[in-house]
Amino acid sequence: MDPTAVREALTGPVASQRIPFLRGGDIDWDGLTASIDFNIEAGTRTILLTYGDSLFSLLTDDEVARVTRFVCDRAAARAMVTAACHEYATPAAVEFAEYCREVGADVLMLMPPGWAASVTPETLREHFAAVGRQMPLMIVTNIFAPRGTQFGLRCIEELLSCDGVVAVKDDMLGEFGRKMTLMVRDRWAVFAGGQKQNHLALHPYGCGGYLSTFITFAPEIAHRYWSAVQGGDIAAAVRIIRDQDLPYFKHAMASQGGFDAVIHGAMELAGICGRWRRPPYYSLSDGEMERLAELLRGISAL
Repeated sequence: MDPTAVREALTGPVASQRIPFLRGGDIDWDGLTASIDFNIEAGTRTILLTYGDSLFSLLTDDEVARVTRFVCDRAAARAMVTAACHEYATPAAVEFAEYCREVGADVLMLMPPGWAASVTPETLREHFAAVGRQMPLMIVTNIFAPRGTQFGLRCIEELLSCDGVVAVKDDMLGEFGRKMTLMVRDRWAVFAGGQKQNHLALHPYGCGGYLSTFITFAPEIAHRYWSAVQGGDIAAAVRIIRDQDLPYFKHAMASQGGFDAVIHGAMELAGICGRWRRPPYYSLSDGEMERLAELLRGISAL
């Protein structure tokens, strides 16, 4: 896809594609089909696979490849597909990018290895340049978090010379997010990971979209927020953050199994797919599902 089309696809609320499982731990392919269809019908212009939300930490390399092909086939021309990968060394990352291109992915969110401060801004640039010769790439800034703002900004400056990079998902926020967005907004699509408050903090600097939790099970909330932002009604956007986003994430972050277990539970309550995650990850109990349903009804998300 050309950079303009990528930017358009990453504007507004973006669905992070979760992988549902059956209670026994197998991938729930019917549930994955329903989730992809729900997200597209809810209005996302991108189906975003990520190492974290898509639970690649629970999948084998073969399953990652199969999921990537399946998502590309199901989304077809209805939405841009961003693939994701494990922490591959450069030769394996190049090979996986070739595969993603062949099965129809549009962009690859590249997550390079970074154990023990082993990469430098220069070796990172070489890594992205090599993989970017196969297909367009997205940076995810949480790879910089262990080494701080200044290291991250040095890496971004190096990566600006890579023709293959077309987008960046920012998870670091704060000083880094503001400076990074100003540096790259004319070259790359910028969108925020996580909550609406994080997007609103970066929006004035050129952040065009955000990773939306609610679009995956209660899309009306996501669209009301985005309409408020587009209309310049920041007070209305803040009210949605105060009354719906913050209560939901307060509950999710404090829950056993973490926010991802709660999102899978919300998808079951919305009738999309089951709550289950592959062991050893925790899945919500029946009692926890009842408390989640009460919370969601209280914030008009169910």
